[in-house]
Amino acid sequence: MNPSSILGRLAAEGAEVVLVGGLAAVLHGSNHATVDIDLCYRPTATNAERIVRALAPLSPYLRGVEPGLPFFWEPATLARTPLLTLTTTAGPVDLLPDLAGVGDFDVVLARSQLAELSSLTVAVLTLDALIDAKRAAGRPKDLLMLPELEALRALGA
Repeated sequence: MNPSSILGRLAAEGAEVVLVGGLAAVLHGSNHATVDIDLCYRPTATNAERIVRALAPLSPYLRGVEPGLPFFWEPATLARTPLLTLTTTAGPVDLLPDLAGVGDFDVVLARSQLAELSSLTVAVLTLDALIDAKRAAGRPKDLLMLPELEALRALGA
């Protein structure tokens, strides 16, 4: 996985995204190993065009779908798909227009902070919001992360 490539391309296009998953937890100090990049994005036509332009050189394709089936990487794809899970040449990317336990993009953005990742400044979900999202997701892997995230919060990370 090459998060700098993915996030750098999105930043270069001016895409409005917030890092919200396991990588966000890592930036807050978690030891969690993550294999994808989870991003909440502003669901507008303009932003969809920016995201499509940014990721197109990375050959995005639906994750878990048999290779060779028709897939059209275009702004309408984002509008039609509430949760888009992609494979790219730089690694897996999940795109969400809102985040359970937090809210729509505007709320996610309001509950984010800027952080450094390699040479990039990225918007990252705050630790409190990340805890809310993991709790709301309710999946075993998310619930297992809660004690560590809550300990990081208690430490003031």
